[in-house]
Amino acid sequence: MKKQILSILGGAALLAAPMGLNAQMLINGAGSTFDYPAFTKWFEAYKQIDPDVRFNYQSIGSGGGQQQLLHQTVDFGASDAPMTDEMMARAPGKILHIPVVVGGEAICYNLPGNPKLKLDPDTLVNIYLGNITKWNDPKIAALNPDVNLPDLPVIVVHRSDGSGTTFIFCDYLCSVSPVWADTVGKNTSVKWPVGLGGKGNEGVAGQIRQLSGAIGYVELAYALQNHMTYAQMKNAAGNYLYPTLETVSAALATAKVPDDFRFSMVNAPGDNSYPIAGASWVLIYQHFKDPARGQKLVAFLKWAVTDGQKLSEQLDYAPLPENVQQRVVKLLDTVQ
Repeated sequence: MKKQILSILGGAALLAAPMGLNAQMLINGAGSTFDYPAFTKWFEAYKQIDPDVRFNYQSIGSGGGQQQLLHQTVDFGASDAPMTDEMMARAPGKILHIPVVVGGEAICYNLPGNPKLKLDPDTLVNIYLGNITKWNDPKIAALNPDVNLPDLPVIVVHRSDGSGTTFIFCDYLCSVSPVWADTVGKNTSVKWPVGLGGKGNEGVAGQIRQLSGAIGYVELAYALQNHMTYAQMKNAAGNYLYPTLETVSAALATAKVPDDFRFSMVNAPGDNSYPIAGASWVLIYQHFKDPARGQKLVAFLKWAVTDGQKLSEQLDYAPLPENVQQRVVKLLDTVQ
């Protein structure tokens, strides 16, 4: 099932239910590639709930989703980075953040023999700052004494588009490195010190698979679908963990979720908390110009944050806790 869902990993993608009756309502969305696997499955499943609605979704990156929502060219945006107060102040109406998925980011690499590696925050930061340029660097070797590391150049891969996956990754690096926070910072797009760009999670995954010595950050569903090798990361408690449903759920359990649902969960406390994880949101206006369209979208979102969460686990997203689900439903009741 998972292979069927995620087999379409190529560039900005258009998701659409089949063109059916003329009476069907079309709802347009754009943004996060992080969410794309979940949307694929949800849109297909929701046809059984409401066959009178279909969805077009462009997987163009969180930055693009935010901009299209601001320009009102889509009915909803999707983003793994919460919009800033400044950005929302430019919007023609109040924007709501609806959390829909929570996932982990795998630190994937391509090395001969696919050795299992451990990485810690300092090493990862120095790789992305360009201070570690060889795979047999003493810092990497010290963490992996039983691995025969190759004398290969480290090829850093990052997103080239406006990306919420980048935001989560840089949010994590900021939380563990004052140097990164002061020099690079966090945003959907940053000025990378080194590296090659790939468009979307698909593009980064593709670059890593093609280039020996490459390393990059990829949403877990893409890493699993592409059978990629990824590292155990040292978490805040000092334990080395892989991103899994369980370790991302453990990090989510520690998150403090405010009323506006804009929250971060990187470098979470707890023995079993994976450190590079985050939420993704559907962004909508609280007031819809087209009431019928708004009602259809709200009905879908209520389903997605409740019953839809049961499907999300099949794609290795952590389900929203029950109390958060009910809070989101109450927020959706305010949409007009």
